[in-house]
Amino acid sequence: MGKGYRQGRIGEEIRKIVSDMLLHGLKDPRLNSMISITAVEVTPDNSYATIYFSSMNLSTDTDKAAEQKADILDAFKGARGYIRKEIGHKMKLRHVPDLVFKVDNSLEYSRHIEGIISKL
Repeated sequence: MGKGYRQGRIGEEIRKIVSDMLLHGLKDPRLNSMISITAVEVTPDNSYATIYFSSMNLSTDTDKAAEQKADILDAFKGARGYIRKEIGHKMKLRHVPDLVFKVDNSLEYSRHIEGIISKL
């Protein structure tokens, strides 16, 4: 069977709530940079929601950029309980999915591919 509409709707609503929290609710200074929630995938049983994020103003140095991504990931992991509680209040779900945060590297990958194509 294909991905259900319910998981898509729940994922989109979680994306909206977490994006709004980045603007207004979370006070962690590590999350003050330009962070974008790119996607949310919810498992079919609604037990886990994987939240993909990217940051726009990372350093050009790969080591420093990896360190910045790790800091942002740690900040999200620290705020996981608060974010989950807010999702539960705003969505009125019987069971709020556990949150898993992952870095979305698609922007870096697209820049890399663009660089390769421009060299040709």
